[in-house]
Amino acid sequence: MSSRNQVALTDYDVAAAQAAIAKIAVRTPAIACPGLEQRLGVPVVLKLENLQVTGSFKVRGAANRMLALSDVERERGVVTCSSGNHGRAVAYVAELLGIPATVCVPEWVDPVKLSAIKRHGAEAVLHGSTYDEAEERSYAIERERGLTYIHAFDDPHVIAGQGTIGLELIDQFPSIDTVIVPLSGGGLISGVAVALKSHDTGIKIIAVSAKNASVMVESLRVGKPVAVHEEETIASALSGGIDLDNRHTFALVRDLVDEHILVSEGEIRSAMEFAADELKLVVEGGGAVGIAAALGMQFERTQRNVAIVVSGGNVSLDTLAGLKSTVGLNDNVADSP
Repeated sequence: MSSRNQVALTDYDVAAAQAAIAKIAVRTPAIACPGLEQRLGVPVVLKLENLQVTGSFKVRGAANRMLALSDVERERGVVTCSSGNHGRAVAYVAELLGIPATVCVPEWVDPVKLSAIKRHGAEAVLHGSTYDEAEERSYAIERERGLTYIHAFDDPHVIAGQGTIGLELIDQFPSIDTVIVPLSGGGLISGVAVALKSHDTGIKIIAVSAKNASVMVESLRVGKPVAVHEEETIASALSGGIDLDNRHTFALVRDLVDEHILVSEGEIRSAMEFAADELKLVVEGGGAVGIAAALGMQFERTQRNVAIVVSGGNVSLDTLAGLKSTVGLNDNVADSP
């Protein structure tokens, strides 16, 4: 497995990332959401990373990590594992920087994401029926070819890159006191939490996981990174483990996140439909979990200014078209720790 040294992460790292990636990632809009404001009774802003380059926030972290490569590492090339969005981001940045890239994905990867990975010139390796199986193959390729590993979440450069969302939110929504963020491996929420808590320790960080992709939540319950059986979910971007040798995100999520929420498949589908019908936005399942939590009013509404990170919009038209027939199914929600 790829070795990663544990390092401290600060708001200075996030600020440095913001300067580094400025010519690759775009500053995404933060828009008011009247429909959710009416439900919650407070101002609600959506941070639209579904409109980011490559269709998700992942390009921020990928760009920050790959810009830090040495000339030798760039020439040799990189490898990664992804459920889709990180792989697409790595492929995109690699194409911009002229770096050979290999992306391992599980066999169930969304065809929209797989097509984009290939379109940007990366070698796509489909392997295994689970994310963990694809990840094992990516580590084998790292060893076999001597490539540099670009981790999807558990890397300080990646975390700092994702944290630039927090810096933008501070500027776009100065009165923010709560942020709701999708949670999987923890790179996104860790970076956002570092940025926001450094600005104001009173800002509440709420993590939302898909009930069928809740390995971080289970790990927090146990007190250490664990592996869980992968279940099918429309929020496929949130699938996969957090690595049993997790060096960064487990501790950051444990220490900086104030509240955890789990949402069901039916709730995620309803949130995707809400985004399409009321907001005219294409939002993938993993990107919609924060909206799902708000629609269900599942968090303690003691805050006055809420931001929701809409983390991605890479979803097929077939999936969107099928939402009407599946909304309302599997609506049970498990309690968070």
